[in-house]
Amino acid sequence: MNNQELKSRFTELYGQGEEPSLFFAPGRINLIGEHIDYNGGNVFPCALDFGTTAAARKRNDSKIKFASVNFPDILVEVDVNNIAYDKKDGWTNYPKGVVDQFLKKGFALGGFEVLYYGAIPNGAGLSSSASIELVTCVLLKDFFNCEIDQLEMVKLSQKVENEFVGVNCGIMDQFAVGMGKKDRAIYLNCDTLEYEYVPVNLQGMKLIIANTNKRRGLEDSKYNERRRECDMAVAALQTRLDIDYLADLTPEVWEENKHLITFETVRKRAEHAVYENARVKEAVAKLKQGDIIAFGKLLNESHKSLRDLYEVTGFELDTLVEEAWKIDGVLGARMTGAGFGGCTISIVKEEAVNRFMRQVGENYEKKTGLKADFYIANIGDGARKLD
Repeated sequence: MNNQELKSRFTELYGQGEEPSLFFAPGRINLIGEHIDYNGGNVFPCALDFGTTAAARKRNDSKIKFASVNFPDILVEVDVNNIAYDKKDGWTNYPKGVVDQFLKKGFALGGFEVLYYGAIPNGAGLSSSASIELVTCVLLKDFFNCEIDQLEMVKLSQKVENEFVGVNCGIMDQFAVGMGKKDRAIYLNCDTLEYEYVPVNLQGMKLIIANTNKRRGLEDSKYNERRRECDMAVAALQTRLDIDYLADLTPEVWEENKHLITFETVRKRAEHAVYENARVKEAVAKLKQGDIIAFGKLLNESHKSLRDLYEVTGFELDTLVEEAWKIDGVLGARMTGAGFGGCTISIVKEEAVNRFMRQVGENYEKKTGLKADFYIANIGDGARKLD
């Protein structure tokens, strides 16, 4: 759906009047650095050039009307003076939570009507919720002249998830969606929020996202289980080492002290965290040197570690990655996101892109019975007003 079509749908829904303004926030992908944000490590996400567009206009009263092209059955109307979480309101709890956080910061808000359109596949792990949050932030800032910068809106959006919706997420998604820059990835410490933009020059390559289209059911329970296992590893290592996080360890120090962890499963989880953090540092260095081949190899190593040590991949993700590895012209492929479904990313030579999507798609469907969706991803800018 293009922007003019979205404006037309807006007018059909809300009636004639002042032409709506358009706002946009991207989806995000993490290039490398999985399951280390809560282990004190650095991540390496980037914003995508597709995401959530919002058409909106102010009202003369205190009513807020939410609608989405993607969920036409859910139309929610609330009063700005009476914002509360309500499970039956579904996805609208994300923008409602943003309104709630702006009010708590003391901003004077009024009514508005908004129609969202998301080009991010739902449940793919490309951060559709963070995209909705940040596009709503930009909208509120513009409509009601709120004195708030982009980083504050990022932090506020994480609070929406943690405090209003009740999801214990880190800040990576909102940071990448809010702070993204075209053709750059963000080398980010999720604890300190220190960050650096690193140019991603793919030199005749394309970044391809493949969606398994597998419904995810295990993610929350397994995520919490992995966090507990990492906490157990830290506790065992703290009997001898002065550390707060697994990512405080270099691989060398890890090798000297891993015997302190007696449970093999816990030791495997810790080994992934230590080496994945080292891979992120190396990946950033290789990109700065323009060594895209070495970068691709690090993606492969990351996937193997997530499969064998952290055990968060599963049959569908492994199949997509293993089929990608078979294609001549693929420099690297890995799962991205929390795992147990969602997406993979692959670096593919431009001349091999069509063959990649055809062969990987056919072989994946034969083996899993599922149809994968493929997206040629470009690295785009963060949340902003369009017009």
